[in-house]
Amino acid sequence: MPQLARRLFALPPDLEGAAQSWLDHGERTPRAARFASSVVLLRDSPTGLETWLGYRPGSSPLGVLAFPGGSLDASDDDPLGWLGPSPQHWAEQMGTDDVGLARRHVVGAIRELFEETGVLLAGPDLASTVEATSTPEWMKARELVATQEKSFTEVLAKRGLSVRTDLLKPLVNWRSPDFAHHRFDTRYFAATVPMNQQPTLLESKGVWGRWVNAAQVIADRDTTALGDEVGVENTVGRTLGQLLVPGSEIMLEKMAAANGCIAYLSYKRKAHVYQPRLVEEDGKLMLEVEAAKTVAGDPQRER
Repeated sequence: MPQLARRLFALPPDLEGAAQSWLDHGERTPRAARFASSVVLLRDSPTGLETWLGYRPGSSPLGVLAFPGGSLDASDDDPLGWLGPSPQHWAEQMGTDDVGLARRHVVGAIRELFEETGVLLAGPDLASTVEATSTPEWMKARELVATQEKSFTEVLAKRGLSVRTDLLKPLVNWRSPDFAHHRFDTRYFAATVPMNQQPTLLESKGVWGRWVNAAQVIADRDTTALGDEVGVENTVGRTLGQLLVPGSEIMLEKMAAANGCIAYLSYKRKAHVYQPRLVEEDGKLMLEVEAAKTVAGDPQRER
């Protein structure tokens, strides 16, 4: 069993009101958490691992800046072409007995990634993936899926495509803190971008998104550089901890330490649920996470 370390994270400004209300009125039954999936896109660069971060408008339980993702949808249960590990295999990897829920998380991850970035983990067979998904036709398909005018399964079926579940790797399961008004139970996955695809913002909703160098982002975590670059009212002047949920920040730490995509993706992670707790440190409200200590020579271990 890995040793656990107590980690403290800044309480995001968007959660301050809910946290104070939780303390003022006493702990009570938490609001139900919505199931969600998120995909950490990865690519190698000369200066280390890079990942795609995007701005999320409103008060998202995934963070102001986050990896592509969102709530599971009823249509994620629809029949569709499936290539790669079975839903049963995914349930085992994710540490759940609910095979149907595991399947929804996988389909939801691939759907959300497609909606938000245009990256499509799908193909006609296990030997290939669809290419050139940055065309106006594909953008229209993304918009239709995002507005639920068409289901993701319809988009795939029309083109004779099946989801490539073998292109996803399970990462961690993060839950929003008990006191939050909007709570997610999020399964994070990792993937690299298929050949001849590149992420782009959804025309109707995209505000900011780009590849960021994980090591650089972590090195600048105490500055407001990234938030100032995004340039939106609730990002300017904020440090990394005020923009990301703790789960995203920890994953960025691990990417910064990892020796490339292959090393990061090949590390075998045990299914575990992480959930921040509200604590008071020196009169200041913070989020506490118990996470596995880093082991020497093992920079990929999720903490």
